[in-house]
Amino acid sequence: MLARSGVETTLCVRRTDQLEALARERENRTYLPGVAFPPGLALSSDWRAAVARARIVVMAVPSRYARAVVKNVAQSIRNDAVMVNAAKGIEEQTLQTMTEMMAELAPHNRAYVVLSGPGFAAEVACGKPAALVAASRNEDAAWTVQHLFASRSLRVYRSADVIGVELAGAAKNVIAIAAGISDGLELGSSARAAVITRGLAELARLIEAAGGRRETVMGLAGLGDLVLTCTGELSRNRSLGLALGRSGGTQGLGAEQEGRPVAEGVSNARAIRGLARRHGVEMPIVDAVYRTLYEAEPPKAMVEELLGRALKAEF
Repeated sequence: MLARSGVETTLCVRRTDQLEALARERENRTYLPGVAFPPGLALSSDWRAAVARARIVVMAVPSRYARAVVKNVAQSIRNDAVMVNAAKGIEEQTLQTMTEMMAELAPHNRAYVVLSGPGFAAEVACGKPAALVAASRNEDAAWTVQHLFASRSLRVYRSADVIGVELAGAAKNVIAIAAGISDGLELGSSARAAVITRGLAELARLIEAAGGRRETVMGLAGLGDLVLTCTGELSRNRSLGLALGRSGGTQGLGAEQEGRPVAEGVSNARAIRGLARRHGVEMPIVDAVYRTLYEAEPPKAMVEELLGRALKAEF
């Protein structure tokens, strides 16, 4: 997207064989099949050299691999570089957000930006209209990223609520698995709407407890991304939930193999559950998804348990 807009851009890949395949085919047939690389997009497997030249470093790797990647290039990042996280996840072992992890490993850099919101990569890469939010405690960095990524088809807003945007992006993945399970069990549109609405309430409680802003929950990173991920056909987390619901919980996790698109909600379920416990926040849908993923609770039992909870006021 940046290269297509005329920005000098280098795409870094892990392995030489990947580099050769991408250079030969000029597209990523695993993750973005059919989307041709623009002529100006450079490719490199020398991450440190590429990062050392960059004024903007965009991290778009799954949360489970992010620490190793940042640690590998941290000393090569320029002091004046803006670091952008485009992944939606929480580090499972530390419960750190991606910007917290980047700040730990690259403390010499102070310009951290989160780019999040309702945008499937395949659609954004094709130039289909979308809107995202760039969140940073550094107003200049947020402005820079906003104007760098904005285009005729992509509108970017600014926010100072970094923790709210990051937690919303990670937690909605877990709710999307629940929505997929509901659809897989053929519970109907009303059930899906209930999952989305009550899931949004869970996001709000966690974000407020962690120091984020409630209005973030109603914005692009919260409601917008939640609706997209819970209903979109391209949603990996919803697809995983569909497989779990249709199989009664016996299938779906096999998709979590290296070299295949990752459903971040699998690791996010453990991390968000941990954060909820840390902050004393009740998140019954997240708890239910966790039990289905990690304790082999059948999806039907998950639904019955959620419906059998004690009645209470909505707000």
